[in-house]
Amino acid sequence: MKYSSSQVGFLFAAGETRTNLAALLKYFAFLLVMVTGYAVLFHLIMGRVEGQQHSWITGFYWTLVVMTTLGFGDITFTSDIGRLFSMVVLVSGVVFLLVMLPFLFIRLFYAPWLESRVRLRAPREVRAGTKGHVIITEYDAVAVGLVERLNTAGIPYFIVESDAGRAAGFVSDELSVVAGENDSRATYERLRTPAARMVVANCEDTVNTNITLTVREVAPDVHIAAVVEEDDSVDILQLSGATTVLPLKHQLGESLANRVDTGRAEAHVIGSFHGVQVAELPVRDTLLAGSLVRDTRLRELTGLSVIGLWERGRLQPAFPHTEIRPDAVAVVAGLPPQIHALNALIARGGTTAPVLVIGAGKVGHAAARALKRKALTVYALDHDQKALETLAPDIDAVYVGDASDRETIERAGIGRAASVLLTTNDDAMNIYLAVYCRKLNPDLRIVSRITHERNVEAIHRAGADFVLSYTTLGVDSIMSLVNGAATVLLGEGVRLFEVRVPPSLVGQPLLTTGIGSRTGLSVVAIQDDEALTTQLTAETMLPEGGTLLMLGNADQRQQFAEVFEQGGR
Repeated sequence: MKYSSSQVGFLFAAGETRTNLAALLKYFAFLLVMVTGYAVLFHLIMGRVEGQQHSWITGFYWTLVVMTTLGFGDITFTSDIGRLFSMVVLVSGVVFLLVMLPFLFIRLFYAPWLESRVRLRAPREVRAGTKGHVIITEYDAVAVGLVERLNTAGIPYFIVESDAGRAAGFVSDELSVVAGENDSRATYERLRTPAARMVVANCEDTVNTNITLTVREVAPDVHIAAVVEEDDSVDILQLSGATTVLPLKHQLGESLANRVDTGRAEAHVIGSFHGVQVAELPVRDTLLAGSLVRDTRLRELTGLSVIGLWERGRLQPAFPHTEIRPDAVAVVAGLPPQIHALNALIARGGTTAPVLVIGAGKVGHAAARALKRKALTVYALDHDQKALETLAPDIDAVYVGDASDRETIERAGIGRAASVLLTTNDDAMNIYLAVYCRKLNPDLRIVSRITHERNVEAIHRAGADFVLSYTTLGVDSIMSLVNGAATVLLGEGVRLFEVRVPPSLVGQPLLTTGIGSRTGLSVVAIQDDEALTTQLTAETMLPEGGTLLMLGNADQRQQFAEVFEQGGR
């Protein structure tokens, strides 16, 4: 009864519902006038044409019987005029009583009532005692991936949604949601924000500023991670009270710039995890090219381990017998001194081959400037002359035109470039350009951004060597903050996993476990009570209670769970 009364109260509290009910009453008044008019005409035709006298109650009775198509047949006309009148009453009854009345009742009364029931399904607050949760202020593409990662990690979360109907839909999709305005103090009080692990402000820059100020009123000490679109908004969000500001498009451009294959041969550190640095090394023109992993003697010479190989967009596990192709990018792991030792071992001079950046948006600007800071020759190509004008002072040359035009892209230097960065915001265009650039320069290293994860496979097939999306960068950056660790951005879908050594593997040497061959995961390091071991060999024993640090994707991690954690050996 309490629930029903809440629905009725919610229904009648809405201004639109009151307006609809007023319209429905007007329609009933129209029907009353119509029925009364037909009753009057019934008496006139019966008295003057048929020669029959009936009461007024009979007139209303006949009109309703005919309009509702009951057709009792106890009172009928015998004249043509009377029968023609009966047809008019019958047709109008079908239209106004049997068609329009149910439709209007459903549209103006039943549907809003049903919607009010749906809206009430969305919770307005979190349970008492909730703590350690993540509050997400908008359900966008980054939030979709973030929710998946939070679920995997077992971290509670709540999405703030102002539209109660949409919030109810989230409930149906088994998402944790709270209905409320994301710039309202009351919303964050109901979310128990002071006990939250983090608030993610992932709306527009102006809205994020309001959210940050509002959250600080409720929870002065909670961690606020704010995503910004414009570089100029970084300072504003920091002044507003954001703990961490994430200029994702700027970071995406710099991350893509770190994947080019030009300049001085060296390992580029892409992240650190518990003191272990993960780096990537283009092997072209180095002593690694064409060798087997075991023949490189990297572990003996530097202490580093080759944990994977990027080959045309796919990360492959590195076994001792794996051949390192010249166009591959080696992924190595070790301590900082070991990375320096590797760079000293493979040191060679730079190259004058330019890097071509196609797309002069925010990502393209960030990538081009990052490349120029490395003292590389950088060209940019875009059809927007104004966008290129702001970039021109920072790089070597700009070209205005359509990248899909052969004359234009050849004039921009595609034939002599060592790498090309595809930074347009159109996945279809980037896929097209990947095919086109690969055709024009088969030895080119192609680095591209994408917007939608569904296009990852397509752009790899098109010829891209490395792909990274805005969504993946956002999810990885936020999850690193949630976990209190540095961001390790390896590539689209590739992550580092911490896994306790399963009982089925305790006491076994790494060689006999078959982790790489059976799951595709690469073991980066082993942590036990005594130390973190990065120099792994085939004879390295897996300790009881230890932790494996492994590199791979979510499917490979699931395969590991099925093979070693759930089913044993």
